[in-house]
Amino acid sequence: MKALAIGWTNVKRMIRERSNIFFVFIFPIALVLLIGIQFGGGVLPSVTVFDGDEGQLSTAIVEALEDEGGLDVRIAESSDDVINAVERGTSQAGVLLPADMDQTAAAGNQVEVGYLTRPDGSGAQIQSIVSATIADVMTPVGAAQFAVVETGAPFDDALTVAGEVSTQANPMEVEVSAIGEAIFPSTLGQFDLGASSQLVLFTFLTALAGSSALILTRQLGISNRMMSTPTSIRTIVFGESLGRWGTAMVQGVYIMVLTLIIFSVNWGDPIAAILVLVALSAVGAGAGMLMGATFKNDQQAAGISVMLALGLAALGGAMFPSELFSPTMQTVAHITPHAWALDAYAILVRQGGNTFDILLELGVLALYAVVLLALASWRLRVAITKP
Repeated sequence: MKALAIGWTNVKRMIRERSNIFFVFIFPIALVLLIGIQFGGGVLPSVTVFDGDEGQLSTAIVEALEDEGGLDVRIAESSDDVINAVERGTSQAGVLLPADMDQTAAAGNQVEVGYLTRPDGSGAQIQSIVSATIADVMTPVGAAQFAVVETGAPFDDALTVAGEVSTQANPMEVEVSAIGEAIFPSTLGQFDLGASSQLVLFTFLTALAGSSALILTRQLGISNRMMSTPTSIRTIVFGESLGRWGTAMVQGVYIMVLTLIIFSVNWGDPIAAILVLVALSAVGAGAGMLMGATFKNDQQAAGISVMLALGLAALGGAMFPSELFSPTMQTVAHITPHAWALDAYAILVRQGGNTFDILLELGVLALYAVVLLALASWRLRVAITKP
């Protein structure tokens, strides 16, 4: 019971720390939101279109873009609105359809369509879609121009007939199929990838940051006062271990529950997902205790813990998916517990795995935890009993 009391005191200290309101409870969720918006699936690239003609051709282009399915098409009331949308980043690209489009095409002249995008290249993919769509719509124009010259029929009527004939004439049937295995399946939710990576990053970071609290406990003589009571060294060490593990679990469970409620994040098999969190929290607890028992200055420990946590997170794939690393870097990444934890969540979320499918990852995390907790317990025992 004393060990539980020591552990619970550490958890309450973390919760009551005012700075943790942002860094522990707000910042991780904000990052999940930003990563999901910027890189997550389920969000269509947007293109803003201004139809300056509203004739047959321009209307057909707008309808074709809307039917494309891969674009979020927004209609602007003026060309300035298109420019503003691209400048402010509310749309990745803009399309300006000229005011005299039908007349220009009827006269046999080249039609120029304006295309706007930001210089960062974010609209390159949209440009290929827009170009292909406009090319399809403009295909019957040549036939309509020929019909106007030969028969004298109005261009609009000739274009309608040419379009119908072009639609009916289908000499080639194209069948599209996907081969190979996608790294990120289409069923992956918009926030799923960011949620698991931020869970691993912040759970480990919070556990390491707890090393400063452990140093303060020693500096303020709290450990020595506990030893003056009928409390054994083993109980103190076990209680401090529970405190580090508890703070990491609070962080992880908070991210899991809130992302599930707000963003409908899929965590896969709930029991297996919790087991990964338990193992990762134990690894973080061992690492945090080892740092807290080794360093004498809480500010030094806090600074090094942040740098170490962020460095390991970057190497382990919590900041950039390790699936996009080179084979050599993927191997190197697995010296970190982060990579094993992320592998486990990838199996649960993307492959629909269960506990049996992640036994290897759980075993490696457990090994990390045992080694770190053993070293930390030995070092903390020495630090407390040292005269």
